[in-house]
Amino acid sequence: MRALAGSTALERVPERDRLEPSWTGAWLALTKPRIALLVALAALVGAMLAAGPGARLAPSLEAALWIACVAAASSVFNQVLERDTDRLMERTASRPLVTGRLRVRDAILFGALLAAAGTAALALRFNALAALLALATLAAYALVYTPLKRVSTLNTVVGALPGAMPPLLGFVALAGAPSGWAWFLFAVLFAWQFPHFMAIAWLYRADYARAGLRMLPCLPGSRGLAGRQALYHSLALLPVSLWPAARGEAGAVYAACALALGLAYIGFSVGFALRETPARARALLLCSLVYLPALFAAVLLDPAVHAALATTTP
Repeated sequence: MRALAGSTALERVPERDRLEPSWTGAWLALTKPRIALLVALAALVGAMLAAGPGARLAPSLEAALWIACVAAASSVFNQVLERDTDRLMERTASRPLVTGRLRVRDAILFGALLAAAGTAALALRFNALAALLALATLAAYALVYTPLKRVSTLNTVVGALPGAMPPLLGFVALAGAPSGWAWFLFAVLFAWQFPHFMAIAWLYRADYARAGLRMLPCLPGSRGLAGRQALYHSLALLPVSLWPAARGEAGAVYAACALALGLAYIGFSVGFALRETPARARALLLCSLVYLPALFAAVLLDPAVHAALATTTP
């Protein structure tokens, strides 16, 4: 849940936060709504796959809502814990806790209420495993990944684990346990985050260095490292994304889309690896933001996926 948040993944979408003119806008900024929306989308896809073709949409939407609440809570706690470093970075200097628009005590209470509402609803409306996994994801993001950013560049790997959780959480909420597509999409999100974040970390490397955060592009002698890491992981993502088609759980529609999207991601990563420039980093970042919704759409629109689910869903 950087995405419950991940990054994974999700927390890594670049921000240029500005003070909102309204009181409600300041509270909304605490939740990082763009990240919460992406988390909700990923969780919705996982839930719909667990529910199977022909199932009512309402339960999947409800599960995605509560998972997004937990993601929003993790974003609130992240801003509480990082308010001192946020103050040192241009892109986060206008966040509500940095400027004093909102009080830290109130933010902690707000985050706790969101976390409690999300986990309690998952437990009562769906199942205990979904609630426990959501809570564990929040803890991994806020209590492990967030402080690790000051200590080690391994924070990127650690943060990618909670960042990959939303579709698995959605799947577990509806199915009761992870299987098949839950693991496929978890693996896709895990690999997807690295090129996405390397582009962001390179673009904002001066900000991260100023705040003392340990990101690869900030290290001495790190020239070219972000581009190479982006390329390695985009190459790894391609076979991971084609895994469902190889196993017969997806058909030609999904396979063609996954192949085209994967090759595009590799192409932009190659460009960034060959020459690290702001234009190429932004191009890679844009490609990453197109990749996930397009891949999710391919999953849901592939008739072969529906046929396979029909034979396995009770």
